[in-house]
Amino acid sequence: MNEHLKRIRIRLTGRIQGVGFRPFVWTRASEAGLTGWVQNDSRGVTIEAQGERDQLATFLRGFDQSLPPLATLDSLETADLPTIEESGFTIRDSAPSLHDSTAVMADISICADCLAEMQDGHNRRHRYPFINCTNCGPRFTIVEDIPYDRALTTMKSFEMCGRCREEYNDPSDRRFHAQPNACPDCGPQIWFVAADELTPDAQIRASKRDDPSRVIESFAACIGDGGIVAVKGIGGFHLACDATDVDAVQKLRERKGRIAKPFAIMVADAEHAESFAQVGSSERRLLESKERPIVLLQKQKPDVDDAGYSHMLDAVAPGNHCVGVMLPYSPLHHLLIEACSPLLMTSGNLSDEPIARTNDEAMERLGPLVDGFLFHDRDIHVVCDDSVTRPLGASALPIRRSRGFAPIPIKLRQNGPSVVAVGGEMKSTFCITQGQNAYISQHIGDVGNLETLGALQRNVDHYLQLFRIDADAVAADLHPSSLSGQFAENLAKSLRVPLIRVQHHVAHAVSLIAEHQLDADRSIIACCLDGTGYGTDGAIWGGEFLTANCKGFERFAHLEYFPLPGGDASIRRPYRTALALLSAHGLSWDQRLPCVSFCPADVRRLLRQQLRSNLNCFPTSSAGRLFDAVASLIGIRHEVSFEAQAAIELEALAAEVIGQVDSNAYRFQIAEAAEHTPMQIRSHDLVESICRDVIAGVDRRQIAAHFHHAAAAMISDVCRLGHEQTGIDVVGLTGGVFQNVLLTTLLTKRLEASGFNVLVHRQVPPNDGGLSLGQAVVASLRTARCAI
Repeated sequence: MNEHLKRIRIRLTGRIQGVGFRPFVWTRASEAGLTGWVQNDSRGVTIEAQGERDQLATFLRGFDQSLPPLATLDSLETADLPTIEESGFTIRDSAPSLHDSTAVMADISICADCLAEMQDGHNRRHRYPFINCTNCGPRFTIVEDIPYDRALTTMKSFEMCGRCREEYNDPSDRRFHAQPNACPDCGPQIWFVAADELTPDAQIRASKRDDPSRVIESFAACIGDGGIVAVKGIGGFHLACDATDVDAVQKLRERKGRIAKPFAIMVADAEHAESFAQVGSSERRLLESKERPIVLLQKQKPDVDDAGYSHMLDAVAPGNHCVGVMLPYSPLHHLLIEACSPLLMTSGNLSDEPIARTNDEAMERLGPLVDGFLFHDRDIHVVCDDSVTRPLGASALPIRRSRGFAPIPIKLRQNGPSVVAVGGEMKSTFCITQGQNAYISQHIGDVGNLETLGALQRNVDHYLQLFRIDADAVAADLHPSSLSGQFAENLAKSLRVPLIRVQHHVAHAVSLIAEHQLDADRSIIACCLDGTGYGTDGAIWGGEFLTANCKGFERFAHLEYFPLPGGDASIRRPYRTALALLSAHGLSWDQRLPCVSFCPADVRRLLRQQLRSNLNCFPTSSAGRLFDAVASLIGIRHEVSFEAQAAIELEALAAEVIGQVDSNAYRFQIAEAAEHTPMQIRSHDLVESICRDVIAGVDRRQIAAHFHHAAAAMISDVCRLGHEQTGIDVVGLTGGVFQNVLLTTLLTKRLEASGFNVLVHRQVPPNDGGLSLGQAVVASLRTARCAI
């Protein structure tokens, strides 16, 4: 044997299964002239490689220099082995003990290679809507069970043709072991059906093998006539129409029951987006990322809107200074956008219902909404809505973590018992922990009806099966009568495990701590500002300042309570909240205030009586309700049709003049706390100043900007007081209010100038979509302590 030979074992961990990593290793090893093998195992990937020292050194350097597009490497360990007689380098089958759940990847947008092939008139997959390879395409939404093999995906009904099989078996081909691999001869097909042509056999139209180009032409004709089309995608149906056709957009709003909530626009590329939105380097990076989320971009100023898109923007995102934009992420999308752009694309459902998954569901539920259907015959096993993100500084703030991200786990600081956390009522997700992995589900929706609860149950069952998890506990919100809590009680009983309740704002704080991988005992000053969360005293919290870690918390300050008459009635009608706030501060219901003049006289009379008697009035410290009240006080929004509508419009107005106003015009007061009680943040002077300026006719944009400055100053002041009491110099910003990028930016500058290290969400949303992670971490630690 050659005495210069050396043999090593390399153990690698990370996102390296199901991403073309073994063929990558095979290619690099073969090029380096090494012998040995590579294999997936329960930890990740193991390699045994043999060759001369310089060959091995070159091979190892390759892991630092380049990886497959979807791979990420967490660790690499080497150990020397005795040399052996062998020839060649081989790819071994996965180890028998491997559960293979690590190979379940998120769905990834079409790669540049596949897009080039689809656009190549000489390629056999020219204009094929389901082209994919190891580096792109559907994953999570087609997987029924593990191991990740075609027979356990919804591609099982499509037998590969000879040419596709050759690619699948060739380690040098980028379609090596690509489970969704297909071509026009053997794979899924698309077809178009006009709504007035729907028949029971519409499902089997694919057998006619419609030419994709003719299908796209039918789609484009329907869209061009002002129609709405239900388009079956990767993770569910979209509803599509011409984004520039204001009448079509309004028709879609009326049919879908989405009166004012913003829609998203799909365009061909970032250059097209620049025609109507502000696209800098950070925005472009988000738009073009492999996850292809909806990115909330600032609208172009009217004088820059050369293409005349202002009417489109007003129709698609009314009252908002941002518009949601996404680029095509599937081959089918590219074909659609090539035919007609820009397209309005929104989830295929009635408002508050789950997205349609099957062709039958779409025909039944979406039939009354649309003028045509673009179907395909690749089944969707898991519904997965589009992700949404918003630029924040040089990075991004997740608003909805779903397609492109789920089910990729968040890495936890330490191992712990497995927990199923069911999240909250709004923007529901669930989280299941396993070791150091926290699997946060895709966006489920608002848990307010049986259909969404059913979707929650199906997805929890699927995750438990997919990741082979035996839960040790179930976690839920503290609220005693929430639907998610009732679901958790039933789940805990069926799994025969304890149910652990976690307070809403503690869950927000711990979700932020967990995603930044702080030690469980490391405390932060957590600014938890949102609309609604059940407090430990039974009140509606939402303006909370905690010193918190993963094991406990103390509420050291909060916005002072004021009454919320009728609870949900005031949430839907901010003018009621504004009037209640005026009453709480002893301020007059002056007819010159928009919130007063908007409210009918008989309603004012009843509301005044209700507040005096305190009948059905709920005490709240909610920052979200304060934003709503200010929006109504200055005449922006008195009634809302979707969550945070008033606050979004308040931010949009403030953003227009934020740099032109006095940053100290309004102030909150922070009352000294009695012993063992939290400080209270009082808004009397602020509200009085707003009323004075409204009556004086001050530009409401300036009032909105003054309010944002005052809120940032107040939060910063409270954090400084918290630091004086505790010495903690890390501040976390969490809760739905911090989706407000204007407030977050103003506040971060103040905090950093005061020497604080500021944590914001980068992996999970600050809104209730991140609650489940915090619940899971708290419950896992409590379960671990109980087991000692």
